[in-house]
Amino acid sequence: MAATDAPYTPPTVTSMRRALRRARDGVALDVAEAAVLLQARGEDLRELCAVAARIRDAGLAEAGRPGTITYSKSVFIPLTRLCRDRCHYCTFVTVPGKLRRAGQGMYLSPDEVLDIARKGAALGCKEALFTLGDRPEDRWPEAREWLDAHGYDDTQAYLRAMSIRVLEETGLLPHLNPGVVGWTEFQRLKPVAASMGMMLETTATRLWSEPGGPHHGSPDKEPAVRLRVLEDAGRSSVPFTTGLLIGIGENHEERADALFAIRRVARQYHGIQEVIIQNFRAKPDTAMRSMPDAELEELAAVIAVTRLVLGPSARVQAPPNLVDSEYELIISAGIDDWGGVSPLTPDHVNPERPWPQIEELARRTEAQGFQLRERLAVHPEYVLHGEPWLDPRILPHVTALADPATGLARPDVVPVGLPWQEPEDLPAPSGRTDLHRTIDTEGRTGDRRADFEDVYGDWQALREQVAATPVERLDGDVRTALAVAADDPTRLTDEQALALFHAEGPALDALCRVADDLRRSVVGEDVTYCVTRNINFTNVCYTGCRFCAFAQRRTDADAYTLSLEQVAERAAQAWEVGATEVCMQGGIHPDLPGTAYFDIARAVKERVPGIHVHAFSPMEVVNGASRTGLSIRDWLQQSKEAGLDTIPGTAAEILDDEVRWVLTKGKLPAATWVEVVSTAHELGIRSSSTMMYGHVDTPRHWLGHLRLLASIQQRTGGFTEFVTLPFIHTNAPVYLAGIARPGPTMRDNRAVTAMARLLLHPHIPNIQTSWVKLGAEGAAEMLRSGANDLGGTLMEETISRMAGSAYGSYKSVRDLEAIAEAAGRPARQRTTTYGEVPAERRAAALASDGHLPKLLPVLE
Repeated sequence: MAATDAPYTPPTVTSMRRALRRARDGVALDVAEAAVLLQARGEDLRELCAVAARIRDAGLAEAGRPGTITYSKSVFIPLTRLCRDRCHYCTFVTVPGKLRRAGQGMYLSPDEVLDIARKGAALGCKEALFTLGDRPEDRWPEAREWLDAHGYDDTQAYLRAMSIRVLEETGLLPHLNPGVVGWTEFQRLKPVAASMGMMLETTATRLWSEPGGPHHGSPDKEPAVRLRVLEDAGRSSVPFTTGLLIGIGENHEERADALFAIRRVARQYHGIQEVIIQNFRAKPDTAMRSMPDAELEELAAVIAVTRLVLGPSARVQAPPNLVDSEYELIISAGIDDWGGVSPLTPDHVNPERPWPQIEELARRTEAQGFQLRERLAVHPEYVLHGEPWLDPRILPHVTALADPATGLARPDVVPVGLPWQEPEDLPAPSGRTDLHRTIDTEGRTGDRRADFEDVYGDWQALREQVAATPVERLDGDVRTALAVAADDPTRLTDEQALALFHAEGPALDALCRVADDLRRSVVGEDVTYCVTRNINFTNVCYTGCRFCAFAQRRTDADAYTLSLEQVAERAAQAWEVGATEVCMQGGIHPDLPGTAYFDIARAVKERVPGIHVHAFSPMEVVNGASRTGLSIRDWLQQSKEAGLDTIPGTAAEILDDEVRWVLTKGKLPAATWVEVVSTAHELGIRSSSTMMYGHVDTPRHWLGHLRLLASIQQRTGGFTEFVTLPFIHTNAPVYLAGIARPGPTMRDNRAVTAMARLLLHPHIPNIQTSWVKLGAEGAAEMLRSGANDLGGTLMEETISRMAGSAYGSYKSVRDLEAIAEAAGRPARQRTTTYGEVPAERRAAALASDGHLPKLLPVLE
């Protein structure tokens, strides 16, 4: 009998036969059918296992290693046994008093960590499995004191530091079990780890929420929180191990639900490298010591159903020290991996269950017709794939131990410490560095990058996700909403705002008049613009933004990277023709050091001291901070000292993760964007704010986005403007995949511009429209709908042009003033922060008309 709260009711013979028949026929199972099969026993279980084994064997053949079961030769490093959770079955976790009485520290010291790792390396181990409790400093003052005394901000910072020490001094590959971490922490840890993991355990929320449940009182065991970790790992392209712990009180339907939850994440991000099925074993001195162990037939049924649900390409593991002598049963159920096995350290989670000798494990495996092969901490598929799954800083450590043909471990290699370090300089200039000019004459090489089907995750899963989004119904009173907007737009309710977002025909015209009247009363008639140059210093990026046609692999024909000298030279050229600003952003190049952003700002300021450096999106800020190990605040402060003046509020897209995780695989979450811009504002670094709309979003998302920006501005006062960014669909991957609509309509553009004026009043007075995306006529129409700013001359622009914008890469001063004139308004040049432009700069801009002469040399 399974260890569940409800009495066991076996499935009917008919339901079992039907489920087995569908499994035999290769028909996709639903949750109910999987729950039936989880209860297979006796002859039914043997038939189920036979089906699972055939699927496993087909997957191994497809992977190029038929008849192979893998394992990793590892050492376990229990970095700390303190934890803020209170799991009722756990013997790994302890309390500070017990550690003191045993003469142990709150954390392993660096010497203790390295002693374990060195002994493991001497025995031929290649994996250092770091195990630790969740955020012990949040519960235990002793943990906080230890970290403070040793100079670490948190447990994750110490984990990162010890991983680097292990890499450099032993050559073992860290596999991190860091517990519940977020997207930002994954960015910090990925460069120091070959792989990471965290057991999902269960999706049964009642086991966490109800008193007496095994996870009650454990904040990190909420299933929704743990599923978010799996998703954030996928978004961060981290090879990730997860799994189920069976027999802790869940029922069969809940087990099936957990397997389907893992399958959903695996399909969407392709990052689940292995699924562990672990059977509960009761331990003395725990609250669940009297619970019955999960039976091995029960374990076999779960393994087999896991194989059926996840398919032939999944790697499925059962810990060999928990299967007693039933190797034949467990192998027959469909596993293809035994996990980490240590010749040195115990299983710290199940210390009463010693590891089998590797020779004995090989013998048992061979008795079932399989060969045992050693793998690395990261599974071979990810080793062979390389980027983006393996960070360039850890890739040399992996390739030193991996067979280049199979991705498995090289049995003849002994780990040796190798340097781990950030690159000191920008990558060498390379590629199509004239793209800023030739994009207008020659265009892009192709409409999509070469890894289109892989880098963005699973397109079909995204289609299903978007299709499930309910269609909005609108019953609001537009007339009443217009009256409120004209009288006092700060009184608009969400329902009224949504009604106005949907306005059409005469109602839309009235809305735009109201917005334009408000614009006139707040900022006057002048249409402002800035003489600026865009400098995109690289377009190499593996983040996987599905709306972005700018990003390229380093080997793609349109990829390029500029040197510091080239960046500085372009800034100097801009200054010569009257620019007051350079706007600098780039892709998240894997080889870009975290300090490169400081170098870029410093190089420009040294070359052109008077120019305003408007640079580095929040995504770049987080990238720089994670690569340097600095906090976001400290990284921004150092950027400011290097010459950074303001930051662009790009990378916002739509500040609603429901939409963001369709638009991008790996970009920063909305909360992190808010953290970056808020921190910048607190440091005196102002920013713009933006919204990209017209893809998979709805007016409800626009409303939430604008409300959030207004609340930030009320708190910080740091936004200089709001920029409307209509989605350019032509070459956008999410459009090419048939998911996004073909950009906003003119009605959408007018409504968004007008509503931005109303909803951001009185907090953000400057509303900018984009001539790059809308053209001159479209921009003039937005100036009649509430906008007051045209952005900049740009001089070069590749991001929108790569996406398919047809409106060129620059506008002259006279071009911009002509757009204002078409709207019936005067034009005025401004600085980045909407100040007066010095007379000398104004004269230089007028003399050159604000753009680079065709014959002005561009350093290549």
